[in-house]
Amino acid sequence: MKPIGKITQLFISKQGHSARIRKKTLSLNALGIKDDKFYNKDTQRSILMTSQDSYTLMEQHNITVPYGTLGENILIDFNPYHLKPGTQFKVGENVLLEISQYCTICNHLSAIDEQLPKLLKNDRGIFAKVLKEGVIAQGDNIYMF
Repeated sequence: MKPIGKITQLFISKQGHSARIRKKTLSLNALGIKDDKFYNKDTQRSILMTSQDSYTLMEQHNITVPYGTLGENILIDFNPYHLKPGTQFKVGENVLLEISQYCTICNHLSAIDEQLPKLLKNDRGIFAKVLKEGVIAQGDNIYMF
């Protein structure tokens, strides 16, 4: 199986922290990302995958923000936004994720820049749920079934 991309960065959210916390690995199970503040909240929205293309699009409109600003847990180096819910990814050695839904635009993005909600309407990210648990790491390959 040939990889379609890689994980470039990983993040979690913690209670009391406004910024995303960068991690080298994440432990995933059917309830989401262990140690993340959204763990066991909504398994259909437990993981947000965002493409580096979203940040490139912002930069093309003179909006420069650090990775993690869009709320992603997994930043990837390919664009998955054309893929349909139900699409499955193998990540690393054994984790299996499935696209559950497209990410809708949150109003908090307009606090960063008023253009963002319109600019990222279809390019914010995708939510995934965990089908097979395990640990993923920065640099892991991503394969599509």
